[in-house]
Amino acid sequence: MAQKDIKRVVLAYSGGLDTSIILKWLQTTYGCEVVTFTADLGQGEELEPARKKAELLGIKPEHIFIEDLREEFVRDYVFPMFRANAQYEGVYLLGTSIARPLIAKKQIEIARMVGADAVSHGATGKGNDQVRFELGYYALEPDIKVIAPWREWDMKSREQLIAFAEEHQIPIAKDKRGDAPFSVDANLLHSSSEGKVLEDPWVEPPEYVHMRTISPEDAPDVVTEIVIDFEKGDAVAVDGVKMSPATLLTKLNELGRANGVGRLDLVENRFVGMKSRGVYETPGGTILLQAHRGIESITLDRGAAHLKDELMPKYAELIYNGFWFSPEREMLQALIDRSQELVTGRVRLKLYKGNVRVVGRQSPYSLYDQDLVTFEEGAVAYDHRDAAGFIKLNALRLRTLGKRDRKTGR
Repeated sequence: MAQKDIKRVVLAYSGGLDTSIILKWLQTTYGCEVVTFTADLGQGEELEPARKKAELLGIKPEHIFIEDLREEFVRDYVFPMFRANAQYEGVYLLGTSIARPLIAKKQIEIARMVGADAVSHGATGKGNDQVRFELGYYALEPDIKVIAPWREWDMKSREQLIAFAEEHQIPIAKDKRGDAPFSVDANLLHSSSEGKVLEDPWVEPPEYVHMRTISPEDAPDVVTEIVIDFEKGDAVAVDGVKMSPATLLTKLNELGRANGVGRLDLVENRFVGMKSRGVYETPGGTILLQAHRGIESITLDRGAAHLKDELMPKYAELIYNGFWFSPEREMLQALIDRSQELVTGRVRLKLYKGNVRVVGRQSPYSLYDQDLVTFEEGAVAYDHRDAAGFIKLNALRLRTLGKRDRKTGR
């Protein structure tokens, strides 16, 4: 794109060294006005320093946007995803993936508000996040210009970034001068760590990598029992106390942290084609997933439950790959949400040294019929003799195949 065409750009800005360098790089390379957007997604950091740093780098106060998106994040992104029980490659709870569409959406909204020509992000050219951000941008504003500095500039090392920062008088904290031992992404749902000390998949992650959970070995030798209430597939209360979505997830995070729940060491397949090793901590989400599956077990019909399980990997892959705003994800969401209309009730769980167990579940819409499953004889709708015909019908094709195989000697 022609640099002279860019007059104003909205940057996803954390206030950290890398995005501060990007901010200054945009100003010097494109000669454009930069608008910063910092999202509070529950990453646990004080965000006012980001405002001060942006001002220090010459950003007008009216062009510094800091928004608390925690409730919107959990209500409109995390909870819909958990209705699907989504896990990428069977284990990853998509904590980074699900945050990107919301950030992209807000950037586009701000771009429209301030009349920006372009948006920019700090994702590298090797990762998934560049894809997630940019698919979101283009889905919401098809003609928006996107600036991805890591794909454009010629800075290849930490030393070059530091030199650029020093040249342009960007403040550098002492702990940022050397190579970071690993990189971190965090929000209310999870923390993600990767790179450097984690790059060898044979080597166990050092304990200092973990920031959201205590070690399961150090967790209390006492069981923590909790009850989670659900309405239409979404958690609404913990131990009888009604809570907003973000408050509830925060509470589950506290419970999970204290019991060493939610650690994952994963080698995953990135959308861009390479494998990467990451350490994820999703304490509240791990509890929520088990509880949601527990309430579904008594409220969903077998056909509906099995269909959801078949569709889940596709749904999870769409989110992981950045297709939150795609028609196929929205179609799957409509089906999933329809399945949740009677997923209401409560689940009792026990947390103990990294483990989460469902030990009780009840619902006014339960399909569990104790009279049907009991071994005691009684007036029930099930006649044991009916099973003979059921078995013979299902065995018909197997018997036919068996006769043929006997003839052919297979």
